[in-house]
Amino acid sequence: MSAQPIYNFSAGPAVLPEAVLRTAQQEMLDYCGTGFPVMAMSHRSDMFMSILHHAEQDLRRLLNIPNNYKVLFLQGGATTQFNMTAMNLAHGFERIDAVVTGNWSRLAAEQMPLLTDVKVHIAAHGGELFDYKDLPDADNWEISNHSAFVHFAINETVNGLQYQNVPKLSDGMPPLVCDMSSELLSREFNVADYGLIYAGAQKNIGPAGVTVVIIREDLLDRCPKNIPSVFNYRTHIEKDGMYNTPPTYPIYISGLVFRWLQTQGGVKAIEAVNNIKAETLYDAIDGSGGFYINPITANARSKMNVVFKTDSGKLDKLFVQEADLRGLRLLKGYKTVGGMRASLYNAMPLAGVEALVEFMQDFQRRYG
Repeated sequence: MSAQPIYNFSAGPAVLPEAVLRTAQQEMLDYCGTGFPVMAMSHRSDMFMSILHHAEQDLRRLLNIPNNYKVLFLQGGATTQFNMTAMNLAHGFERIDAVVTGNWSRLAAEQMPLLTDVKVHIAAHGGELFDYKDLPDADNWEISNHSAFVHFAINETVNGLQYQNVPKLSDGMPPLVCDMSSELLSREFNVADYGLIYAGAQKNIGPAGVTVVIIREDLLDRCPKNIPSVFNYRTHIEKDGMYNTPPTYPIYISGLVFRWLQTQGGVKAIEAVNNIKAETLYDAIDGSGGFYINPITANARSKMNVVFKTDSGKLDKLFVQEADLRGLRLLKGYKTVGGMRASLYNAMPLAGVEALVEFMQDFQRRYG
């Protein structure tokens, strides 16, 4: 093991809690005396059904999920939900309202109409309004109460934007469908404000391979019978998540993460830590006298994915190279944005952020 700490700032697949990895290591060859590992366990066995049940119950407790919401652990990643939400919830409607605030919500808006006859109406476009430097306020979204639903991403991993005030629509409006991939479990919110929430696991939940879907029960009545069963939410609910083989090992690891989060004090406690981590890094950026630049409007800055750069692409490249040698890994910004990106998910310790800030200050002294 390296004497130098290694900190993984990847946007995903991302850092996992060390305690979770050590438990998985101990149980790799023999899960609870069964004599075989979870990844070789039948998904229909009593042992795996217990793993699945406890994972769901722990997630429900962490998020205070109401009883009239169903929870699924699906394959296909969050991008599959771009199509599944439209196929299942938009049948019989003329349009979907979509809020575009960055890379992933833009892709969702492009993908949602491809397998349906429903048109997508752009209710607000952060790129056209703010060049993805700010977020359109929910009060200004152009939505119709006749739309199937309103889709948005609450946090944009590529662009470093996040709704700090969680959007909520008034009574009588269409249900909110939210991509929470990069922030679910990072802060408190009211599940009942949403019709459907989906999240790829590889940020705050677990490893890549499982997607969490939380859906209000009455919306299952919309699911049409003329779509393939594997894409039908109702089918998965009726089969207790066993219509096809679920991603067993990622579900197991996610369950360990849920238990770890409980030992940290739950979502409220981890939110307080996340606030400190984000404040520490943004203070370093803002206090650099312009050497480091974060282009995002202050109240739209992401606490999960902090983007920053210098005024030189050559210097940015050198920053990433030297940071890597210091054990500060995977800080290169997204290919279409450039610069640097530090993802501060739940499992990133404050010590990692402090090490990054220390390096930033040293780098500025040498090249500023």
